[in-house]
Amino acid sequence: MKKSSRISSLCIVFILLSSCSLKYTETVHSEDKVPEFVFEDTKLVRYENTEPTLEVTAGTLEQYKNSNETYGKNIAFTAYDKKGQVETEGSCGILFADSGKKLYELYDDIELYNAPEKVRFQASALKWNGRSEQLTSGRSDMVKIEKDDTIMRGSGFSASGISKSFSFRGNITGTIETSDDKVAAGGEESGEAQPQKEDAQ
Repeated sequence: MKKSSRISSLCIVFILLSSCSLKYTETVHSEDKVPEFVFEDTKLVRYENTEPTLEVTAGTLEQYKNSNETYGKNIAFTAYDKKGQVETEGSCGILFADSGKKLYELYDDIELYNAPEKVRFQASALKWNGRSEQLTSGRSDMVKIEKDDTIMRGSGFSASGISKSFSFRGNITGTIETSDDKVAAGGEESGEAQPQKEDAQ
């Protein structure tokens, strides 16, 4: 089964937010306990050649002194291509970014949709490494992928922004709806496969 997605467009979101941080669980030094800036219900728009390339909304953003880390709560974004068409949409409950290390983490009710490829991702935790252009989940974290009539769920998810391919290291399950299924059951039934491991491109 062939799949690809422009995962690297997600990196733009994290770079845009890299000046703000929201520290929920970390122990900080005394001078960093109070955020230098706090933004509530904010919207950020990035422009290139007068055209918007990215829109981000956040419930809360905070900036701490002497920190390269970014924390955000209730994040939603839309990335546009050079023609002004929607390329990627997404949302998550919590965002962490370390712009110095180019490491970015999303948590809680993650939804990602790539419009050109018509691929949808759902997960509870994902990490993006900007240096290696790798999007990964934890070994036991489940990721759901939907494209056309195919739905896949698996753990140990890994995707490459360079090769535009993904794989699961853990067990996966999936359903593929065929034309015969649609005719016989009005599109409600589907074939089911339960491979132990799959590498899709």
